[in-house]
Amino acid sequence: MTMTSSLAALALLLFAFTAVISGDERNKDEKGKTVWTFQDDADGKIARGFREEVGDWKVVTADGEKVLAQRAKNSNSTFNLVLATETSAKDVDLSVRMKAVAGETDQGGGLVWRAKDKGNYYLARFNPLEDNYRVYKVQDGKRVLFQNSDIKATPGWHTLRVTMKGDQIECFLDGKKHLEHKDSTFPGAGMIGLWSKADAQSYFDDLTLINGAEN
Repeated sequence: MTMTSSLAALALLLFAFTAVISGDERNKDEKGKTVWTFQDDADGKIARGFREEVGDWKVVTADGEKVLAQRAKNSNSTFNLVLATETSAKDVDLSVRMKAVAGETDQGGGLVWRAKDKGNYYLARFNPLEDNYRVYKVQDGKRVLFQNSDIKATPGWHTLRVTMKGDQIECFLDGKKHLEHKDSTFPGAGMIGLWSKADAQSYFDDLTLINGAEN
């Protein structure tokens, strides 16, 4: 084997090794799709690339896989929030698998997008305790309801999905569209994140972002 071919083989091996190390937790393809599975994150710590704004967000092992859990039992008026700080997305196709674990005041949780900070973002959340799915904006820390859909809750994992292009929002639960609204309060790109309220303790997995526009 020549020196040139040996160096080429070594470079290929290093590339493959790097791909294996970084691929499990956050997979990003050329089409702007990023998936967070939390498989490479340590139990008991916040997932890499996320910032805990409110609540107690830690990676745990549940149902045989790593998930991001919200574990705090906060007051009724508290919005538990974690943000993916390296994201910046305007037009999005955003989804997550969620399982409600516990909560006497609230249960469940949801998706956040176009977040400027912990007090300004769009929100779609499913609450099994109330049997409803809702889309909101949170502006200056105050939550404003856009639309509600009453849905009879069932135990276990559910998939929440949101799409937004321009000012058009559509929200899906387990593959069915339930909510649709137009709003231009937050017209620019922002961070994505996960949310629960009060004492809602929940698991989140397979957070997926298809970023339609970087700015």
